[in-house]
Amino acid sequence: MAASPPLVVIAGPTAVGKTGVALAVARRASAEIVSADSRTVYRGLDIGTAKPSIADRAAVPHHLIDVTDPGDVFTLAEYQRLASAAAAEIRGRGRAALLVGGTGLYIRAVVDGLAIPSAEPDWILRAGLEEEERLGGAGTLHRRLAEVDPGAAARIHPHNVRRVIRALEVFHHTGIPISVLQARGTTVAPGRDETAARRGERPAPPQHSPQGTVMIALTLDRSALHERIDRRIDEQLASGLVDEVRRLLAAGYSPELPAFQALGYKELAPHVMGRVTLGEAVARLRQNTRRYAKRQWTWFRADARYRWIDAGRPADLVADDIFAIMERDYGSGV
Repeated sequence: MAASPPLVVIAGPTAVGKTGVALAVARRASAEIVSADSRTVYRGLDIGTAKPSIADRAAVPHHLIDVTDPGDVFTLAEYQRLASAAAAEIRGRGRAALLVGGTGLYIRAVVDGLAIPSAEPDWILRAGLEEEERLGGAGTLHRRLAEVDPGAAARIHPHNVRRVIRALEVFHHTGIPISVLQARGTTVAPGRDETAARRGERPAPPQHSPQGTVMIALTLDRSALHERIDRRIDEQLASGLVDEVRRLLAAGYSPELPAFQALGYKELAPHVMGRVTLGEAVARLRQNTRRYAKRQWTWFRADARYRWIDAGRPADLVADDIFAIMERDYGSGV
C-alpha cells in the first residue's frame, strides 16, 4: 500500500468525457481534481474551454482553474509549480489527487518533474522574430530552429510560430536547446534522451510511473469521438460562445494573445471581427478540433505507462474500472 493516497492521471483527447469520469471517481474516492488543461487556467474563457460547471466545482474541489487573466503570460513552469504544489497539498491531507486534462506536456511536467527552461519572456526578441518571419515568409523561423534544435523542430509544426519563437528564445538566452533542457527533466536515461533530442527525436517518456502514481487514458471509437466533438461545439454555440468571444475582444484582449489560441476562440474571433462568416468559422472549428484530438491521441499513445479504458459507456461504469485499478494498486483506503 502506498504511504499516501495516489496521484491519478485521467487523460485523453478532447471531448472523450474526462470531466464526467473524473467527477464520478472523485465523488467515490473523496478525491480532488487538479486541472491539466492549458486553457482553463484563464478567467473568462469558460464556454469554449468546457470548464466544469459551478455546481460541479462546488461538489468536488477543483484546482488550477481561473488562476490568471487572458492578457497575462502563464508559463509551463508556473503551471508545474502550482499544480505540483496543489497535488502535494491534497495528498498531504489524506485525499487522492486526480490530475485531469488533455494537455500532455502539462501532465508530464507534474508527473515526471520536467526541467522547465528558466528563460523569462523577452518581448523585444519576440517582436524581432515575428518581424523576421513576416519578411522571410512562412517557415523562416522553423528552418532556423531546425539548425539549432532539431529535436524541438521535429515536434513543433512550422505553422505554430508562437512555439517556434519560444524555442528560439530559450536557446538565445541559455545557449542550450529547449529539447535538451526538457530531456534532462525525465526520470530515466537522461544521456540517451539528450542524444535523441539532438538527433531530432522526441525523448521517450520514462518506462515506469513514479511511485504513488497511476496513469489512465480514456479512448473512444474515432467516429464516436467526432460525434461528441460536433455535439459539444453545437452546445457551446447554443450556450453563447460567440458572445463570450465578443465580450473578450470588447474588453481589449488581443486575438494574438496565447489565451486566444484556444480552440473556439481563434476560429470565432475572425467572425466577430467581420472577416469570415459564422459558417466558415464553425467549419474551421470542427476541423481543428478533430485534428487536435488526433494529436492528443498520438501524444498519449507514445507513453506506454498509460492504461487505456474505453469511454464509450456511462461515466459511472468507466469510473468503476478506474476505481478498481486504484483499489488494486493502493488498497481500499483510497
